[in-house]
Amino acid sequence: MLVGAQIGADAAVLDFCENLLIIATDLITFATKQIGWFAVQINANDVAVRGARPRWFLAVVLLPEDKTDHTLASNIFDQIRDSCAALGCTLIGGHIELTQGLERPIVVGQMLGEVSREKLVTTAGAQVGDVLLLTKGLAIEGTALLARERTTQLRAGGMADDLITRVPNYLYQPGWSIVRDALTANAVSHLHAMHDPTEGGLATALFERADAAQVGIVVERAGIPILPESERLCAILGLDPPGLLASGALLLAVAPNEAGAVIQALTKEEIGCTPIGHIVPREEGLQLSRRVREQQDMTHPEFKE
Repeated sequence: MLVGAQIGADAAVLDFCENLLIIATDLITFATKQIGWFAVQINANDVAVRGARPRWFLAVVLLPEDKTDHTLASNIFDQIRDSCAALGCTLIGGHIELTQGLERPIVVGQMLGEVSREKLVTTAGAQVGDVLLLTKGLAIEGTALLARERTTQLRAGGMADDLITRVPNYLYQPGWSIVRDALTANAVSHLHAMHDPTEGGLATALFERADAAQVGIVVERAGIPILPESERLCAILGLDPPGLLASGALLLAVAPNEAGAVIQALTKEEIGCTPIGHIVPREEGLQLSRRVREQQDMTHPEFKE
């Protein structure tokens, strides 16, 4: 075993014959009609940030004893199979049961993938001098979920009805998945680190990556790509986009001389990619740069103005 249980590790890494075996597990507990789809996506992301292609998926599906029928169970597994097929991986097993005390379904997923030894990417590999890149933009996941849950408040704040209706679909387009982002970038460069920001958003992801690699980070606030819809929603709800749930964006650390090739490859695949900062020595801490010659310490888990 090369990487086992540890805080901040997206997935385990096992020394397995010629290639390395990558294993990730995560679960979906929030109420959603697409719970099977989400379970595959989040686990595939955790495998992909190791540089691996997701291959095999298992699912443990716990269903409410008094609220389950054949249609509910079938729909969840149809979602799992469809999501696996879209990513090129296979559902190979799992477990399903009726469980006392549950109010809604819970799906625990496990994704396995393979990567060659030379293409393994670590979560703690960022090096001083590296450029930080971010794909797509902030905050796809948080914006989509809040648009679903805060419709009345957003409409009262002046958000147009057509936008409120459209934004929830950001869970699918541009979507939660960063598998294509990660595999495309890893194919053209020797990446030092990758991470998919989730809970706590970009702010927490930067804090965790700096701590894992024992480095500092300087981020250019103006360079952070934030979806216009996210800015509008956050302004109405009084939230800060870098602290919002951020699945769908991929954070990469890459040597300066390779950053251009990564950006070019992702752009060719119609995946936006933006430099947002760079890695500095640990003693310089985490800095948020707002304009030339002006910097301030970043707080955790959210940036503060």
